[in-house]
Amino acid sequence: MSGESALDLAARRLDQAVHVLEQRLAQRLKTAGGLFDADRASLAAQLDDARARERELEAAGAEASAALGRAILEIRAALDGAAASAEH
Repeated sequence: MSGESALDLAARRLDQAVHVLEQRLAQRLKTAGGLFDADRASLAAQLDDARARERELEAAGAEASAALGRAILEIRAALDGAAASAEH
């Protein structure tokens, strides 16, 4: 040994191992972050699609409601006309 004690050598090896571990962890986090970004983008696209579908369904519901309202008015008018004809 060149003046280093066994303890110094072990400490240096431990420092090197910690450094390698930190590098690997940083790489994994970088990769995982990319996956999270992809998931986030996918979820945002799905949310946009769901909101568009919601608007379409609301419009269809409004159209159906208006058509039903017109049908009710026509039925009432027909019933009122039939009742008036029956009275005369």
